Amino acid sequence: MLVLTRKLNESIMIGDDIELTVLAVDGEQIKLGIKAPKNIEIHRKEIYLSIQHENSEAVKIESNAIDSLNSFFQSKK
Repeated sequence: MLVLTRKLNESIMIGDDIELTVLAVDGEQIKLGIKAPKNIEIHRKEIYLSIQHENSEAVKIESNAIDSLNSFFQSKK
């Protein structure tokens, strides 16, 4: 992990297209501004992990549905 120190209104560039700016510091909480292309999805980590979990569950359900359909059609032969 890269650790960088930034002051209020200072930025960090990620590649050529993503800029993180420290907008406010209040105790242990900071506000970050993020400039990125519209095609880049940006989520808080807990939301990102929830999306990944839901996608994983959806694939399992879809796989089970396909297996059930396959069994159904095999029994009709």
